[in-house]
Amino acid sequence: MTPEILKKKIDNLYNQYNRRGYVHPDPLEFLYLYKEIRDREIVGLIASSLAYGRVKQILKSVSFVLDMMNPSPYLFIKKLSYRSICKAFEGFTHRFATGDHLAGLLWGIKSVIAQFGSLNKCFSHGMSPDDDTVIPAMIFFTGQLTAGKSKPGHLVPLPQKGSACKRMNLFLRWMVRKDRVDPGGWKNVPLSKLVIPLDTHMHKISLKLGLTAKKQANMNTALEITSCFKQLVPDDPVKYDFVLTRLGIREDMDIKLICP
Repeated sequence: MTPEILKKKIDNLYNQYNRRGYVHPDPLEFLYLYKEIRDREIVGLIASSLAYGRVKQILKSVSFVLDMMNPSPYLFIKKLSYRSICKAFEGFTHRFATGDHLAGLLWGIKSVIAQFGSLNKCFSHGMSPDDDTVIPAMIFFTGQLTAGKSKPGHLVPLPQKGSACKRMNLFLRWMVRKDRVDPGGWKNVPLSKLVIPLDTHMHKISLKLGLTAKKQANMNTALEITSCFKQLVPDDPVKYDFVLTRLGIREDMDIKLICP
């Protein structure tokens, strides 16, 4: 399949399915509930960090956390001490994550906001005009989140270790892009530098479409797939992530829609 034909097919998919009506079930839907960017960026980081495992459990875990933090996750984090945060989520579990891991993430968020003013400002502080992708900024950002006395464990990935960092790239897609699905809100992070959120599902789709031949779903593979999408949409390489990941997830959508 030529790039031109592939782009036409995916564009048709995008125009038809890139709508909020096709989002559920997805942790992205929690971001729609928060108009204030200071709340939405915190919700986005929490929701993406917990976005692994069965989607039903993901939604349950994120909902539990946000119910504890409402009506404003920003004010919740700003007002509470580390001890209070630990107590609030004592007994929380989400697969491998514990209440201590979650408290570590929230304390990291609190520390970053105290130092930089927002998660957005921290991330953009780590960016350079010479960077080809957001990876250097992601290394800086995750370093700041994990620099405190508490540790969020696997909830915050470390890009320098070669992980595809699917959840962090998903968070960036949600916060940087703005269309009918992604709510956006962040500034000073170019769309063109985003990296595809690569998991096993997206990896299988990319293999079938011939976007990669690599067998491991790591950062190198994510960058290769992103490069292919850049040939289709240079200014917005993760534009098609949402609609492509619906294939196989939703019963009414299948890979055969673009690759018979």
